[in-house]
Amino acid sequence: MVRGRGARSTRAEQDMAFEQAAIKVEKAQEFGALQSAIERAFAPDKVERFLKQLDRKGIRVRDLGAILAQRVLEGIGDAGSNARQLYESLPVSDQALLREFYLSKLEGVDTALRHRFKKLYQYY
Repeated sequence: MVRGRGARSTRAEQDMAFEQAAIKVEKAQEFGALQSAIERAFAPDKVERFLKQLDRKGIRVRDLGAILAQRVLEGIGDAGSNARQLYESLPVSDQALLREFYLSKLEGVDTALRHRFKKLYQYY
């Protein structure tokens, strides 16, 4: 149905709001270990140290691949095993969920801290 300019949506269209599909994690143990490592990195008492490490290594905050390759997560707390190996052992769907989780955590960093490390948050 094509509507003209200024037309209003119907009640049924309003009820069909977007909802993200729930995707089941296939390798829950590995996913959980990586999720815990990310949560530790973004904990209020560790996030500044995490961002400083990224800055020293010249890694942009959104570049999860480089963060894993440079073993930055292992340097924050007790990540234990190799985060990159864990990540690579995950199926693509789990990797996508983990990337989404990581991106949500980095966007939740305090505004003042994000401004202080604005170079890391730049897209280019």
